[in-house]
Amino acid sequence: MFYRENGQFKTSYQADQQIFPIRQDRLAIGLVLALAFFVVPSLADDYFFRAILIPFTIMSLAALGVNILVGYCGQISLGSGAFMAVGAYGAYNFFVRIPDMPLVPALLLGGLCATAFGILFGLPSLRVRGLYLAVATLAAQFFSDWMFLRIKWLLNDSDSGSVSVSGLQVFGLPIESALSKYLFCLSVLVVMALLAKNLVRSAIGREWMAIRDMDVAAAVIGIRPMYAKLSAFAVSSFIIGVAGALWAFIYLSSWEPAAFSVEISFRLLFMVIIGGLGSIMGAFFGAAFIVITPIVLNLFLPGLFGLFGQEISTAGLSHAELMIFGGLIVWFLIVEPHGLAKLWSVAKQKLRIWPFPH
Repeated sequence: MFYRENGQFKTSYQADQQIFPIRQDRLAIGLVLALAFFVVPSLADDYFFRAILIPFTIMSLAALGVNILVGYCGQISLGSGAFMAVGAYGAYNFFVRIPDMPLVPALLLGGLCATAFGILFGLPSLRVRGLYLAVATLAAQFFSDWMFLRIKWLLNDSDSGSVSVSGLQVFGLPIESALSKYLFCLSVLVVMALLAKNLVRSAIGREWMAIRDMDVAAAVIGIRPMYAKLSAFAVSSFIIGVAGALWAFIYLSSWEPAAFSVEISFRLLFMVIIGGLGSIMGAFFGAAFIVITPIVLNLFLPGLFGLFGQEISTAGLSHAELMIFGGLIVWFLIVEPHGLAKLWSVAKQKLRIWPFPH
């Protein structure tokens, strides 16, 4: 009744190839964007922007890049933190070494640096797969840690290893307040998500999915595995690199190589698995789960212990948060291994035939 495409006829190829062919989906996406751009800024405070919304938008973008490689092309990667670091430091060097370098081109150039780095460490995917490929991409993480700790030129000869940026502007508008940072990150996320959605629906996207499902059969029907795999690494690394530059420039402002440790690579992989492999929407669901759940636990646990007349220390709160968070991840993967996106898909399918039985 509420979610049916009955009577919505397609009379042209353009209409049939729409990103959101069902009218209800277009209305829902438009409503979500209106809420994100106009309603949320009028209701949220600085803490909500800095603690939740800005990390959520940036991590959603990074998870989107990881999902293209892992979910759509089936290439396991544990080097996402390294790609973020290369994007961040690449953008930083362009920003500080070129006079009057605009912010947006610096971010894109940082993404291109991550693309080259991703293609380099994606070459093992032509020969190995599965666990061996995961180990090969993990080498990118250790290499980037060594590179940014030892090569001081990449840090603009900083003795402490920490770098910072200030005076950020986009088209002459300062990016200083929490609201302006949120709107800028949200705009980048929306553009990248639309481009990624179009890309996975194109010929190259179908090649990625063919390689993921059975690479030998894909090669037999004429798909070039080398081109498909390296293009997936390139696109994924570019998106992750832009996300890393945003994480450094917008969220941190001052950072060091430890900000892009192997932990962030695992967090991004968890986002993709929990959100749903091979789903653009899954990147948003996974990022929301990973970013919001620890904050909710941090606020909920002290009150829970207070009901029993107990106090919990900061260290105990941190340990309890990690244990509960890990338990939730394991429980969720057992209950729904296909991720939150699968639940969303099932819910939409049930709405299509409601109130009739499935």
